[in-house]
Amino acid sequence: MKIEAARPLMGRRLLVAVTGSIAAVKTPLLVSALIKAGAEVRCLVTPSAARLVSPVALASLSRHRCYQDEDQWNSSEPRPLHVALAEWAELVIVAPLSATSLARWSHGLAEGLLASLLLACERPVLAAAAMNTAMWSNPAVRRNWQELQTDRRVLPLAPESGLLACDRIGDGRMVDPKLIELAVVSGLLQADETGRLQRDWQGRRLLVTAGSTVEVLDPARLLINRSSGRMGVLLAQAARLRGAQVDLVHGPLKLPVAWLEGLAAYPVTSADEMQNMLAQLQSKADAVAMAAAVADVRRVNPAQTEKLSKDCLLQSFSQGWEQVPDLLAELVLRRPVGQVLLGFAALTGNEAQIQQLGEEKRLRKGCDLLMANPIDRPGQGFEEDFNGGWLLAADGSIRSLPVTSKLALAHQLLDAILEVQVVISAPS
Repeated sequence: MKIEAARPLMGRRLLVAVTGSIAAVKTPLLVSALIKAGAEVRCLVTPSAARLVSPVALASLSRHRCYQDEDQWNSSEPRPLHVALAEWAELVIVAPLSATSLARWSHGLAEGLLASLLLACERPVLAAAAMNTAMWSNPAVRRNWQELQTDRRVLPLAPESGLLACDRIGDGRMVDPKLIELAVVSGLLQADETGRLQRDWQGRRLLVTAGSTVEVLDPARLLINRSSGRMGVLLAQAARLRGAQVDLVHGPLKLPVAWLEGLAAYPVTSADEMQNMLAQLQSKADAVAMAAAVADVRRVNPAQTEKLSKDCLLQSFSQGWEQVPDLLAELVLRRPVGQVLLGFAALTGNEAQIQQLGEEKRLRKGCDLLMANPIDRPGQGFEEDFNGGWLLAADGSIRSLPVTSKLALAHQLLDAILEVQVVISAPS
């Protein structure tokens, strides 16, 4: 399998619009990251945003002039600028989106370059709101935000909680630029030819596990594997961006903390802790994706207070071990009617071997779908940005999933889960 879409933003045309929120000081970080990812970026600032972030800085980072209101009707432009920019961009990013710009947009007002552009735009628009907590809580602002979400071309990123520039701690902080970059890629993957985004997970709930589990050997040593948690977390975020409510149960992770924003995250350490948390959350989920790499074995009686000597440690490898409970098989046994279960199998070998081992595991566990992915190929699998393999289904079908970015693969897996749910819910 060859790696496809190695740089998903390479050559993509992105317009970054900045409005008058103090969070505008973070936008240059986003522009820089998009440029490094290979995108073509144009920037636009509203008059109030220009007081907070330098148009010169944005122009330097994007390698292109930064547009302002006075450019809208410039006689040197052959076409109305708001129309030309709206047609040029494959995706528009409004980060931050202030209360004022939100109000203009939701009420269809065309005052200024950005307001006119948003009305003329027929491509996806990512909106990352940011403002004071009291402003965000104001009923008028919430009505405008709800109105905005009725537009299928808008990917709304509600603000997070944190310390704000006004020294208040509460909702209103713009989501991290790293998460915005992730959402940009997801938006480009989701959009259809009309610019509308998938909301097919709206009203559904997904339970995802991610990362590794850790089993104690003694106070100094742990049993852990190489899983970074990337596949599971990206699966969770892809579902959230398609409208799902997501619960994420995760062990230790090796990825940007910002990727957890917007998710109901439940950190755990051991397989026992993950098992207990899954028992609490499973009944509420429409689907479960077990992407975590759970330990296979653990010490029956790990040393709690005294570090084992080397000799004792070597001796311990020959006795005193037990298998960790099969968490996926337990989920299958107690799942409610209609719940779809997706398992993962990290395997080695050639294509035929992996498919055979994967199908044996799927039958043994009883899950609806199982993603069998090789971990002995360069550039994919554990701690890598890419993944691929074969999706095995209960109807005997085998779907080849070429190696691609884990975010793109996450969307393919979400599509497959929905297909199974449609079959399960169809009248007999």
